[in-house]
Amino acid sequence: MCSSDLTARERPEEVPLSFAQRRLWFLGRFEGPSATYNLPMALRLTGELDREALRAALADVVARHESLRTVFPEVAGRPRQVVLDVVPELPVAEVTEAGLEAALTEAAGYAFDIATEIPVRARLFALGRTEHVLALVVHHIAGDGWSMAPLGRDLSAAYAARSAGRAPEFTPLPVQYADYTLWQHEVLGSEDDPESTISRQAAFWRSALEGAPEELALPADHRRPPAISYRGDMVTFRFDAEVHRGLRELAMEHRASLFMAVQAGLAALLSRLGAGTDIPLGTAIAGRTDDALDDLVGFFVNTLVLRTDVSGDPTFAQLLERVRETDLAAYAHQDLPFERLVELINPERSASRHPLFQVMLAFQNTAEGRVDLPGVVAAPQPIGHDVAKFDLSFTLSETHRDDGAPAGIEGALTYSTDLFERDTVRMLVDRLARLLAAAVADPSAPVDRLDVLLPGERHRIVEEWNDAAVREVPAATMAELFAGWVARTPDAPALLTEEGTWTFAELDARVERIARALAARGAGPEKLVAVALPRSPELIVSLLAVVRAGAAYLPINPELPSDRIGYMLDDAEPALLLTSGSVAGRLPRTTVPTALFDTLDGAAAADAADVSVPPGTLSAQHPAYVIYTSGSTGRPKGVTVTHAGVAHLCATLVERAGVGPGTRVPQLASASFDAAFLELAMSLLVGGALVVVPAERPTSGQAYLDLCAEYGVTHAFITPASLAALPEGGLPAGMEIVVGGESFGPELIGRWRDTVRMHNVYGPTETTCVAAMSGLLTDDAVPALGAPVADSRLHVLDERLRPVPLGCVGELHIAGVSLARGYLNRAGLTAERYVADPFGPPGSRMYRSGDLVRRRADGELEFIGRTDDQVKLRGLRIELGEITAAVSDHPEVHRATTIVREDRPGVRLLTAYVVPTAGAADLDIDALRAGLARRLPDYMVPAAFVTLDTLPLTTSGKIDRKALPAPEQGGTSRAPSGAREETLRRLVAEVLGLGVEEVGVDDSFFYLGGDSIVSIQLVARARAAGLVFTPKDVFRHQTVAALAAAAGTVPEAEAEDPDAGIGEIPAIPILHWLSERNGPIDRFHQSMLLQTPAELDLDRLVTAVQTLLDHHDALRARLNRTEGDWSLEVAARGAVRAADLIRRVDLTGLDDAARS
Repeated sequence: MCSSDLTARERPEEVPLSFAQRRLWFLGRFEGPSATYNLPMALRLTGELDREALRAALADVVARHESLRTVFPEVAGRPRQVVLDVVPELPVAEVTEAGLEAALTEAAGYAFDIATEIPVRARLFALGRTEHVLALVVHHIAGDGWSMAPLGRDLSAAYAARSAGRAPEFTPLPVQYADYTLWQHEVLGSEDDPESTISRQAAFWRSALEGAPEELALPADHRRPPAISYRGDMVTFRFDAEVHRGLRELAMEHRASLFMAVQAGLAALLSRLGAGTDIPLGTAIAGRTDDALDDLVGFFVNTLVLRTDVSGDPTFAQLLERVRETDLAAYAHQDLPFERLVELINPERSASRHPLFQVMLAFQNTAEGRVDLPGVVAAPQPIGHDVAKFDLSFTLSETHRDDGAPAGIEGALTYSTDLFERDTVRMLVDRLARLLAAAVADPSAPVDRLDVLLPGERHRIVEEWNDAAVREVPAATMAELFAGWVARTPDAPALLTEEGTWTFAELDARVERIARALAARGAGPEKLVAVALPRSPELIVSLLAVVRAGAAYLPINPELPSDRIGYMLDDAEPALLLTSGSVAGRLPRTTVPTALFDTLDGAAAADAADVSVPPGTLSAQHPAYVIYTSGSTGRPKGVTVTHAGVAHLCATLVERAGVGPGTRVPQLASASFDAAFLELAMSLLVGGALVVVPAERPTSGQAYLDLCAEYGVTHAFITPASLAALPEGGLPAGMEIVVGGESFGPELIGRWRDTVRMHNVYGPTETTCVAAMSGLLTDDAVPALGAPVADSRLHVLDERLRPVPLGCVGELHIAGVSLARGYLNRAGLTAERYVADPFGPPGSRMYRSGDLVRRRADGELEFIGRTDDQVKLRGLRIELGEITAAVSDHPEVHRATTIVREDRPGVRLLTAYVVPTAGAADLDIDALRAGLARRLPDYMVPAAFVTLDTLPLTTSGKIDRKALPAPEQGGTSRAPSGAREETLRRLVAEVLGLGVEEVGVDDSFFYLGGDSIVSIQLVARARAAGLVFTPKDVFRHQTVAALAAAAGTVPEAEAEDPDAGIGEIPAIPILHWLSERNGPIDRFHQSMLLQTPAELDLDRLVTAVQTLLDHHDALRARLNRTEGDWSLEVAARGAVRAADLIRRVDLTGLDDAARS
C-alpha cells in the first residue's frame, strides 16, 4: 500500500464498510441471518469465578473495541457502519455436563442480524459453583482469527481489574476499525487513477487469473445443489514427523515455505483426482499491514487466490518452484480486497459455489486467544460449529518437540456435506498424506507418477471387482450355438411371424440351403457378405446362413441414404451382396457380386449340394459380423466383431435376464444397429423364439404394446427414447426388458419398475454388443452400468492408463473376450482405440470407450458422460446428461434432451428440447425453468427451451441431435414483453449507469457489470416500484426476462382502524433489548438540525408539529416501566400538545461560542 499513515480520522456522517465487510454484509442480505460466518470460542473456567467481574470485563472489552458494537444498517441498498453505545449481556444458564455440548452448539449457531444486533454474543454456562464454561461468539464481520489474541488479552486484563474492584487501565488504541476503513479507501486510491494502488494490483490480478477455471471438478459423492447450504462437518488428521521434517527441508532447499510445499502437494493431488492441471486454491492472509492494527479486534484478513499450474508433467521440486514464484507475486499484490477482486474478474455468478476457488488451504500461525483470569484456570473447551464456507477447507498447524524439531503437522479438513460423505473425505486426507510422503522420498519424481491409491485399493478395483465375471464358458460360434438348439429342441418355436410359426428344424433347413448357396459363391472364413434386406424372416435366415457358411455378415438397412450404402460397400469390399429383387433396384450401383435371396433356393441350391457348411476351419476367432458406426470424420467406420464373445454374452443373458427356451423376443432393431444381434442372442442363440413382423408394420407407441400382447412377448431390448415414448403401464406385467443404447436417468426406472423387470445394458459397438449388464433396477437412482459380461473386465483409467481412485471420474476401458477385432481396414485407428492391456496377460488388449464413468464405493460403475459430451460453457464444465435428467423429471415432461447450440458465431446457447406428456400441450416453460433453478446450479439451467411433439430418432433408435431445430432467436434486440420487463429493464439500467437501450431483456445482469452490492440496490428499487424479489433471486434469475417472471408484487396493505394504534402496546423487540441492558437508555435517541425558512413563525411551527403528532401514533408514545415490565402507552390524537414540546431560544446578540 501507499505510505499514508494510519491514524484516527474525522468520521463522516456515513462511514462505509471495509471491502471485506461488504462481502459479508451482502451474504447476510443474500441468505438472511445465519451462523455461517460465526467465530465461536469456548473456555472452561475452573475456580472461584466472579460472575459480575466477568460481566463488567466483557463490557469493558466491547467498549474498547468499536468493531464489537457496530451494526450495519442500509439506506436504499447502501450499507453503513453505525457504532452503538451499548453494554453486552452475559446471561447465565445452569447446565449439566451431559447437556453442555448441545448448549454450546446452540450458542455457536446463533444467527446474527448484523443490521440491528451488535456482532458479539456471550453466554456463561454454570456446571457448578466452581465450574463454568464461557461461550463467546463473534460475527466474522467484526473479527478474524488474528483478533482472538487481543480479545483474550483485553478480557484477561479487564477481569483482573474488575475482580480487584477497579476499572481496567488499557493503553489507548491508536485507531478504531472505522478509522481503518476510511484509511483503506483512501490508500487504495481510485480505480480511475492508473497509478493508484488498487489500479496496479487490479491489473496484476486480471492477468494472473485470466482463463482460470471457475469451478474445480472434485471427486464429490453428490451433485452440486442449486444453492450452498453451508452445512459442513470436519475430520482431523496428522502428518507424521518424518513427512513434516522432509517437507520443511524440501521447502528450505527451494527457498520456499512449508505452506508452499503443502500447497504443491494438494494441487498435485487434486489434479490426479480429476480437477485438471489448473488448480486455483484460496488462502487467508492477515491483512494487518500497519503496526497500529496489532491490538485491534476487527476483520482485516484478506483472501488470496493462488493459481497452481500442474501442466507439463513437472517433478515435485519443479512444481514447488512454480508455486513459490506464483505465491510471492500474489503476496506482493495482497492489498486488493478479495471482494473487489470478485467484482473485477466478474466470474459466472452462482449460488451453488464460492467464486474463484472452492478449496481453501491455511496454516494456523496466529497467536492463540489465551485468557488468564486470577484465581481461575481457563482451558479451551471444544465447541461444535458444523459450517462449511467452501467445498473443502484445509487448516494445518505445526507441532514441535521440546528441542524445536518437527513433531508432525496437525490438520482439520472441513467439508461441505452437500457434496461429500465422511468416508470420501477421510480417503482424500489419506491420499494427500501418501502423496506428500512419496514427494518427500523422491522430489525428482514427476507429480503425475506419485502414487495416490491407498493400500489394497488397486487390487480391489482391478482384480476383485472384475473377478465375478471370470467364468468357464466353452467357446462356440454363432452357427454352433444355433445348431445346438436345433439338435436339442427341433420342434420348439424359433420364428413367430404373421404367416405362422417356424420351428427350429424348419428354420434350420432354410438356413442350411442358403448357407450352401453362399458358400458355393465364395462365402467363407474371413470373407464378408453384405445383407441388404428389410426386417423379415428372410433377413434372419440370411444372417444365420452367412455365419453357417463361415463368413461374417455386413447388415445394410435398405432405407439408408444411397451414398451411405455405397460408401459401406466400397469400404468393406464384401465378397458378395445378398439382397432381394424388391430391394436391389433401390441400391446404388456396385461392383460387388450380387445374389438375390429369391434365387438362392431351389435350382441354385442344387449347385451347392457338395459344399460343406460350416467349414471345418471356422473358429471363434473368425469374424461374425461387421457393423458400421458413425465416425468423427463424418464417414462411418466398420467394426469387425468375432465369434469369441458370443457364447459369453449368451451365458450372461441367461444368468441375468433369464432368457432361454420359452423366451419370446421381438426383432425390431435396425439390422445396421448391433442391437439386432443382441435380439438374436436373447432368442435363437439361447433356445428362445424371435418375433418378426413386416418392416412396414408400425412398432412404436401403442403399436408396440399391441405387438407384445399379440405375440406374448416375454423379453425385449429397447432404447430409453423408445421406452419413454410408450404409454405408461402398457407393457405386460412381469415382462423383462433390457434397456440400452444410450444413458437414462432414474425417472425412467420410477415410471416402469412396478410394471416390468428392467436391466441396464452397456456396450459400444466395438465390443460384442454388450460389455456390462446390471441386475434388476429397482431404486430411483442413477442406474449402474452393471457387472462385466462373462470373461470380460472393466477398468476406469486416467490418460496414462492408470486406475483412478474410487469416486474419481475416468475413461472406461473394456478388456476380455468381448472385444471386437478392430476397425475394418483401419489399422491406425484400431491401434489408437485398442491398446495394450497392462492388467492382462501378454498380448491382451483393451478398448478405450470414450465414456466417462466413476466407480462408487460399492464397486458399481456410474455413467457420467462422454469425453465428447462434456461441454464447457462460459468457462464452466457442464454434463448435458445431468441437465437432461433434471428436465425429464418434471411431471409434465415426457422426454427431453439437452445440447449446446451455436447458431450465431460466438453465441453458445444451452438448449433443452422437451416433449410434453399427454394432456400437457401447453407446457409452462417458466414453471419448468423455475423448477430447474431449484435443482440445478444456475449456469446449468437452459437458456432456451424448444417444445416438440416427438424427439427425432436415428434409425438405431437414438436421438438424432442434428435434426433438432434451432430455438427462436431472443437476445438483446427483443423488446420487453409487458410492464414488468419494462420496469426491470429501466431499473437495471439505472443501478448500472447504463442507457435503457443498452440493456437487453435476455442479458445477464452480471455480464452487464452488476455485482453483489449493486444487486441489493436493484432489490430495493424494484420493491419501491412494486416488484418483490431477493438478492438470491438475482443470482438465480440473472436476466430481466427471468427475473420479471420470478418476481412477486408488493402486497396491498389492508386498511386499518385509525384508532388501532392508540392505547397500551406490549413491548416490541427493541424494548426487550433495551430492558435487558440493565443500564440507562437516555442516550438512545436521534437528533437532526434543520434550517428553517425565514418566514416561519411560532404559530406555524406549532401547527406543523401538531399535525405530525396527530398523524404518527409513535410520536405520542410514552414508556411505562412497572415491576420490570416495559410497555408503551399511546395517547389519543390531540392529547399531546405541540406547544408544550417546543422550546424557543433567542440567539440575538450572542457570539458563536455562546450560540454553540
